[in-house]
Amino acid sequence: MDVMLPVTDRTRLRRAREKGRTRRAELDAVLGAGFVCHLGFVLDGGAVVLPTVYGHDAERQQLFVHGSVASRSLQQSPGQTVCVTVTHVDGLVLARSMFEHSVNYRCAMVYGVPRLVTEDDELLHGLRTVAEQAAPGQWDYARRPSRKELAATTLLAVATTEASVKISSGHPDDGDGPDAALPVWAGRVPVRPVWGPPEPDPLLRAGIPLPDHIAALSERVVVTAPGPG
Repeated sequence: MDVMLPVTDRTRLRRAREKGRTRRAELDAVLGAGFVCHLGFVLDGGAVVLPTVYGHDAERQQLFVHGSVASRSLQQSPGQTVCVTVTHVDGLVLARSMFEHSVNYRCAMVYGVPRLVTEDDELLHGLRTVAEQAAPGQWDYARRPSRKELAATTLLAVATTEASVKISSGHPDDGDGPDAALPVWAGRVPVRPVWGPPEPDPLLRAGIPLPDHIAALSERVVVTAPGPG
């Protein structure tokens, strides 16, 4: 059964409503497809948008976001709502007129009051979630954080209960209008992120083989949104 996202004043779409998605599975798909987000908050009286890494725990319906700068804002203004944005660019839409040019994308915006993760078990779980989202298998391969390293790590938890999703796909909208007669090529140019082959650290000790889970990163298929037509 589909679980629908609740609509709030912040998540209600005012324009391009046809691009909105309301199923939680669609939110989970967008959040699960990346590992870099933009965290918006207020610090020292001004707006700050911080690019940082994150992990998505769909079962617990929350994001784990790395951010020491953002933790300062929590100390200054406890209880403030932040906005976490995740965007994937899937292509350029090149039309016959400049007005109709656009971008194909998938985007999620999550609103919530962040919570500083301080308990060791949850901190380890959150860090594992972040690491595994970026490089599956790495958490069980590399050395785990020490107590000293955990104490120096800032991790925020943000619930995904209030969120909006927009997806734009397809070709230009001017194919059946007056501009269709223009001798101008129109269509879309897909964007598909590609992982390169792993490059060893110059100081890597001899005889250490490339583990399978890292080799698999270069074969990773990046899922993009399908477009009609």
